[in-house]
Amino acid sequence: MCAERRQGVIYLDHNATTPVLPEVFEAMRPYFTEQWGNPSSTYKFGAKLKTVIETARAQVAELIGAQSRDVMFTSCATESNNAAIHAALKANPGKRHIVTSAVEHSSVLNFCMALEKDGCRVTYLPVDRDGLLKLADLENAIADETAVVSLMWANNETGVLFPVKEIAVICRARGVLYHCDAVQAAGKVEIDVSRDGGLQADYLSLAGHKFHAPKGVGALYVRRKAPFSPLIHGGHQERSLRGGTENVALIVGMGKAAELAQKHLPGYEKKVRPLRDALEEGILNSIPNTELNGHKSKRLANTTNITFHGIEAEALLILLDQEGICASSGSACLADSDEPSHVVKAMKPESIASRQMIRLSLGLATTATEIEATLVATRRASGMLRDSG
Repeated sequence: MCAERRQGVIYLDHNATTPVLPEVFEAMRPYFTEQWGNPSSTYKFGAKLKTVIETARAQVAELIGAQSRDVMFTSCATESNNAAIHAALKANPGKRHIVTSAVEHSSVLNFCMALEKDGCRVTYLPVDRDGLLKLADLENAIADETAVVSLMWANNETGVLFPVKEIAVICRARGVLYHCDAVQAAGKVEIDVSRDGGLQADYLSLAGHKFHAPKGVGALYVRRKAPFSPLIHGGHQERSLRGGTENVALIVGMGKAAELAQKHLPGYEKKVRPLRDALEEGILNSIPNTELNGHKSKRLANTTNITFHGIEAEALLILLDQEGICASSGSACLADSDEPSHVVKAMKPESIASRQMIRLSLGLATTATEIEATLVATRRASGMLRDSG
């Protein structure tokens, strides 16, 4: 939640969405106002936009070490995730088993639950108290009827990183397709799906608005020999893999944002991690009855998830919002849900505190001054709530 104020806000919810960078907006502008043709047109005014789309495709491909022709544009990560799992199942009609984890994004979990109603069997791998996956559990879960393994790279609520390269090796050895939801990883860690030493995923999902592109555009990497059947049928767009007139402006925005993310990636950890650590340690060391959720080091540099025992997250977020501080209690996609965090419940099933945690996620523009102000406000707000309780 976030209350807009004239003097600005302290935005610490970058895992939910990120601001569109000025360079990205300027790159998009002509395709709203001047070059608004349909890329499928035969006349030059529209047809020339095919080149623009291909430039953006190359920029996104470079961010993940892929070849341009292996990247297709979608409307969002939810579509990319659904499309990958759908394609794997269509490729193996006799195989109706899916392996995923209990802490995946709702776009994977809810699709899997829907598939269960259609006769699929789904194994939801557990995680330990630090949010980590046991590779032995994955090995044991894969069976002859397994069509696809869908396991994320970085958790959206805790930032915990899964060993995706090792997961891919296991899947390859067992002859099972692997889909990696890399939405939170893109722009924060290096991604390389090239054949030599990279992540050998068959499908990999991205969302533009997680790395400073606009909302409403995503991408799906499909390995060259991986099977793919369209989820959305229509025209010949995206080499007949995904029907629908291309949203040229948003695709251009995602391409430019990918280019900038690649440029900023070498300095990302050095810039963001010290600020995250200062915020995290400041809260844990100065506010009683607080607890970190997620592994201390195997985590995205920008993310901290903290339980405030005895304090309802909603109440704390309201007070922070009044101070102009944007934070969340977990996935933005489930913000309207009354259910506690499924991620924290999976990590700590005996805990009653899954409604008492907040996520703070930083960006490259976050400053030390903002971190200090957030610490002061969080101490004050938590103190008020404990005193009133």
